[in-house]
Amino acid sequence: MTKQNQLTTALLLAAGTGSRLHPLTLDAPKCLTEVGGKPILGRLIENLRSQGIRRLVVVTGYLESCVRDFLEINKGDMQVDYVFNPAYQTTNNIYSLWLARQAIQEPFLLLESDLVFESGMLKELLKPDKIAISPILPWMNGTTVALNADERVTAFHGKGCLNNNPKFKTVNIYSLSLQSWQKTIGYLERYITDDRVNEYYELVFSDMVANNELTFDAVFFDKNRWYEIDTIEDLHQAELIFPRAQKSASVGRWLEPLATDLQNIGINGKVVTT
Repeated sequence: MTKQNQLTTALLLAAGTGSRLHPLTLDAPKCLTEVGGKPILGRLIENLRSQGIRRLVVVTGYLESCVRDFLEINKGDMQVDYVFNPAYQTTNNIYSLWLARQAIQEPFLLLESDLVFESGMLKELLKPDKIAISPILPWMNGTTVALNADERVTAFHGKGCLNNNPKFKTVNIYSLSLQSWQKTIGYLERYITDDRVNEYYELVFSDMVANNELTFDAVFFDKNRWYEIDTIEDLHQAELIFPRAQKSASVGRWLEPLATDLQNIGINGKVVTT
């Protein structure tokens, strides 16, 4: 894949309240929780920039000003656009993804804001219509997928769905071509119209794969080189993989207050560019 064909836009969903990480998320969003002395969001930004991502669209919600403050300091030369989910307390990631439909008009990388992984693992995902998956370990739960002999996803399965096929956990990182994204928007519209705003967007992908309207080729993540942070126990386990460096810089450099006022906050899906 040439650099001209490489994805340079990423969409990060960061609207949730992170209630399962209380008390750490009472006054800070989950994505600013530290793993090994570094905020999850800081690690994500470093990983994305190192792989050539130049534009980041972030769907915010809970304590969105904290996310904006952090990114204003740490985005470097990356363009950051914001989409605010005003219903973050009563909706799930399907609604956040739908809100981003007008902000994204190009192929992009979709990822969640509670993931830690090594930056090089993104390399194979920078081509459209890929899905990151991992062999299942006991700690993993949530959506799994079945693959065919060509390592293409043939079906999505919800939590607790058992069958005889090899099972792989979704890492919650996808790449979408513009054509796939336009089809996805159509499916999202139907879910939102039916008031199914508290679902996971994996249901949309599941429907599309079942209807042969979307294909995902698998990119395998080493099961011991990534973690999804939902609970305090997850945090402890992730720090075994990503320990604090002996000479770790103070977290103050990550959360230093802005010297100037922020731009007006985007609401109701409006995009604000910085």
